[in-house]
Amino acid sequence: MIHKIKYFLIAMLIPVLTFAQRPEIEMADTMRDNGKIYVVVGVLLIILVGFFTYLIFIDRKLSKLKKELDQLK
Repeated sequence: MIHKIKYFLIAMLIPVLTFAQRPEIEMADTMRDNGKIYVVVGVLLIILVGFFTYLIFIDRKLSKLKKELDQLK
């Protein structure tokens, strides 16, 4: 399960890295100058960590229910 998450995160970061090399985006430069870009990145990271934590929690719960169901059969 951890390997799947690791590969998924790598696959999600590849487009971000390619777009990060474009210097002509004025909004990002303005937000970086004001320090707001770090707030945006922080909020996105919090949302992603929460989402992946929720997915792991649900996966564990489903695995537990599946084991209980298999024991009843």
